[in-house]
Amino acid sequence: MNVTFQNSAQVLSIGVFFSLMIIGLAGSLPASLYHGLVSHGVPSAAAGRVANLPPVSTLFAAFLGYNPMQHLLGSSVLSQLPHAQAIVLTGRRFFPALITGPFSSGLHAAFDFAIAACLVAAAASWSRGDRYIHQPEPASPHAASVAAVEHAPVPNEQGSRL
Repeated sequence: MNVTFQNSAQVLSIGVFFSLMIIGLAGSLPASLYHGLVSHGVPSAAAGRVANLPPVSTLFAAFLGYNPMQHLLGSSVLSQLPHAQAIVLTGRRFFPALITGPFSSGLHAAFDFAIAACLVAAAASWSRGDRYIHQPEPASPHAASVAAVEHAPVPNEQGSRL
């Protein structure tokens, strides 16, 4: 039973962690994406469309080390930009630099929750008091006599005890 609770708690913990990460990303990622794309020459409408996408794909793209800008912007937008800007947008440094601030916000939200949960757990543990060691109760005299009768050897048909 203990292992079942532990496995359930791990799944719940991962769910809470990713939910808080996504909430943190959702707060600051759209503005960061929009301003970063517009500053590199992406038209405002295309930057707004990309910035308003859910942050889940951005989070997992970051974990996998993938730059989704080529896919998100599409070849029609990238072909309108100067070649140097298109190379920067689809390069290895633009996307990580763009999401660093929002990702940090998400991590802070997740870690703040983890600190609060640990403090609540520490307070609950402290309020339990001293360590209790269970001592077996001494058997009553009546219980001892009943146990002796139950475990006494039974005579067989010839009268000898087994």
